[in-house]
Amino acid sequence: MEVRALSDQPPFTTKDGSTIRSILDLSNAPVSKQSLAEASLPAGGSTQRHWHRDSEEFYFLLEGRGVMEIDGESRDVGPGDAILIPPGAWHQLTATEPLRLLCCCAPPYRHEDTYFE
Repeated sequence: MEVRALSDQPPFTTKDGSTIRSILDLSNAPVSKQSLAEASLPAGGSTQRHWHRDSEEFYFLLEGRGVMEIDGESRDVGPGDAILIPPGAWHQLTATEPLRLLCCCAPPYRHEDTYFE
């Protein structure tokens, strides 16, 4: 059985500039098909606009508000919103107030699968 406490996971900065704590991923569990992390952005902060060749992502916002842009379409987002980011879609999340969210990637998140303009 694999159980990981969020409070035991050290934060790190991803290639796109967000701060995350991996809950279950390739670095800390026998994961093969997906990963789960908590991400945060300070008010006024944003991820660098990017895309993933392989990973499909789900964002689930826990706290705060922001603007999600996917392939040129923007929408205000907040607590309780779930966002689908298909593989190959350009995307960027900007926090209008401090944001905390869950991010699920399938296959698991890898820095090497993050591409920029």
